Amino acid sequence: MNRPDGAPRLSDRQRLSWLRLIRTPNVGPASFRDLINRFGSAEAALEILPELAMAGGAGRAVRIPSIAEAEAELETAAKHGARFIGIGEPDYPPLLKRMDHPPPLLAVKGTPAVFSLPPVAIVGARNASLAGIKMARMLAAELGRHGYGVVSGLARGIDTAAHEGSLATGTVAVLAGGLDQPYPPENIDLLGEITTRGGAAVSEMPFGWEPRAQDFPRRNRIIAGLSFGLVVVEAAKRSGSLISARLAGEMGRLVFAVPGSPLDPRAAGANGLLKEGAILVTEAADIMEAIAPLTGSAIQLPPKLDEPPDFGATPPPQDTDRERVIEALGPTPVGIDELIRHTGLHPAQVFMILLELDLAGRLERHSGGAVSLLLGAP
Repeated sequence: MNRPDGAPRLSDRQRLSWLRLIRTPNVGPASFRDLINRFGSAEAALEILPELAMAGGAGRAVRIPSIAEAEAELETAAKHGARFIGIGEPDYPPLLKRMDHPPPLLAVKGTPAVFSLPPVAIVGARNASLAGIKMARMLAAELGRHGYGVVSGLARGIDTAAHEGSLATGTVAVLAGGLDQPYPPENIDLLGEITTRGGAAVSEMPFGWEPRAQDFPRRNRIIAGLSFGLVVVEAAKRSGSLISARLAGEMGRLVFAVPGSPLDPRAAGANGLLKEGAILVTEAADIMEAIAPLTGSAIQLPPKLDEPPDFGATPPPQDTDRERVIEALGPTPVGIDELIRHTGLHPAQVFMILLELDLAGRLERHSGGAVSLLLGAP
């Protein structure tokens, strides 16, 4: 089905199948894309998925969410004033399409129009100093006044200040859990203000999902992917903010940092980023000057989707082919092109074997398209 303006839009049946597929264990954004490329639709992929997982060595049958379960999550989203937006649809955040393996479906509550503002992420310490909080709020407010959207993670400290500074102009909160499970609880009211005052909250996690420690790096990946650049305002040497900065750098996004006192451990991470080449920020103009050349036509670029191999150009992989690929893999990430050259197999065969291993829970995917074997997996 299409909108009157010609932009593609998922039908209700397609959205239901997409949701069932992405909620299936071991189906991530990369394997979702490969399944759609290979079988043409989520509905067709759901039919063949159990067979692929068994071929990859799954120890047990894959449990695919039922139609009733997917319908229940869609109903829950509607009750919370949210909806699921697919990657090809007009309201999907433009820059998020350009990252490696973007979420196929994104739960969104609020005003999707905020995604059209040139986005800048501001992140930092939860136990921020008053000076750090003041700086984050000031940067967010100034960026907002100049037409930028501000992205952050709804955490205490710097994230909260960034959202508060840009409430009037447009801010995006990225959640680590479901949209109905905001964290921390004291920011529930702030989340309500964000979604009712022209901003939006987004999550790739299911409704009802309470955030765990391992979910925050996934959230940080989306924060980085949503933005032209990411600003770190106070961060310890080991912190989620530095993970966000690393991810932003790997995606080719700009990385900024606000300098702090060498005597304050909360400034050690940001000062370290500056030593590594991050752009120094003392005022919002520093950010806008660096990002301005990237805005405009850049945000209208089409999705960054890899050209899928022609799966029909070669016979399906045999057990001996699978053995060659598994033997070549190990715990150290390797590029898929390198794997193809080493095994001598057709790219379509290698992609299919990797897809099988992924669905069986035996493969780990890394930035830049590298893969590794999960040792000890079934």
